[in-house]
Amino acid sequence: MSAFKLKENGTTFSTEVTAGLTTFFTMAYIIAVNPGLLSQAGMEWGAVFLATIIASIIGTLIMGLVANVPYAQAPGMGLNAFFVYTVCFGLGFTWQQALSMVFLCGLINILITVTKLRKYIIKAIPKSLQNAIGGGIGVFVAYIGLLNIGIINFDGGVPAISTLDQPSYWLFLIGLVLTIILLVCKVKGAILIGIVVSTILGIPMGVTTMAESVSFTEACSALPSTFGAIFTSEGLVSLFSDLSRLPLVLITIFAFSLSDTFDTIGTFIGTGRRSGIFSEEDEKAMDTAPGFKSKMDKALFADATATSIGAIFGTSNTTTYVESASGIAAGGRTGLTSVVVAICFAISAFLATFVSAIPSAATAPALVVVGIMMTSAFKEIDWPDFSEAVPAFFAGLFMALCYSISYGIAFGFISYCIVKICKKEAKQINPILWVASFLFILNFVLLAII
Repeated sequence: MSAFKLKENGTTFSTEVTAGLTTFFTMAYIIAVNPGLLSQAGMEWGAVFLATIIASIIGTLIMGLVANVPYAQAPGMGLNAFFVYTVCFGLGFTWQQALSMVFLCGLINILITVTKLRKYIIKAIPKSLQNAIGGGIGVFVAYIGLLNIGIINFDGGVPAISTLDQPSYWLFLIGLVLTIILLVCKVKGAILIGIVVSTILGIPMGVTTMAESVSFTEACSALPSTFGAIFTSEGLVSLFSDLSRLPLVLITIFAFSLSDTFDTIGTFIGTGRRSGIFSEEDEKAMDTAPGFKSKMDKALFADATATSIGAIFGTSNTTTYVESASGIAAGGRTGLTSVVVAICFAISAFLATFVSAIPSAATAPALVVVGIMMTSAFKEIDWPDFSEAVPAFFAGLFMALCYSISYGIAFGFISYCIVKICKKEAKQINPILWVASFLFILNFVLLAII
């Protein structure tokens, strides 16, 4: 275990294992959700199911073994919906063409990581916005938990608290209270205990049930339908065969890449800074060390490679999961946490029905309490200063309101530039923020046009 430097990072083997299990259980829903979404575009459920697991294992192992940081990767929610509903249904691309665009998006991310452009973007973000992003991700994570269980609904066209007439709601509330009590009492492994106990309590309540799923053998037989599909005549070749659609293809790849890049940057800033995973010394090493020597460099590269790998197997953008915050909150500080997550994903391929039996009502409390912890970043913002409060507000809250980390960052960047211009302090704006804000605005305009 010396490779993970547990002692140097102030952690232990048991803590890392607990953190890995916690992260996995809070993100395990993707195993069933992703194939359910992508199959709507015509892909085989079993193939996407296995592709999701394989992409998650490879991406997470790279993150753990190469970068030695406690982050897990899997096909991203939001990006998979964009893949199906916008790219395939809205724009009329086939799923093979959409996968090809995801593959190219991954190559672009690798390029901007190798050239260290993503590093410069991170360093260009002002401290106030970094804290806003960190707190905003906390709000976003808690919001995901509340939406996953359905205790907040939009049935009347406006958000409202659901009537507590479902066993799943009561299980969620029991789990939330239990987890809060355990955390307040400083019980080790509190979040994981909350998930396990809630899952068990859900059995007599009828919430924890064995979900239907294809067998491992059936999934293996279906995988060839998506594996390498981007290299067939229906993939990359087809994507660029119609020159009249080339502008639309480029716009879509741009949208994929922009969202993927800033989702990752937001996650690293929001979770890595306050936990000490990415220290100031590590950031200085990014500037002085040749190649990929710092943790941040390696983590960004690990994330960049995962998207293209996932596309080859047959899934939408693989990205660093914000749910990794739950494992970090449980004490995860090294790549051993990620290795544990990868092992859990591997096991889940054979035990899919058991893993999918863990209800959202059992994992949602974990996301809510992690969100509560992360909102502490807001205290570092000078809220009485309205010029500081405006971009912090947009960056911090629009992540949840727009259900997108990258959109929250977009509104934060744009409003920051506007405020600085009004204060006649435009010279203080880093050129990278100017470019990023322009690209976000261009992205919004192009998406509105198409």
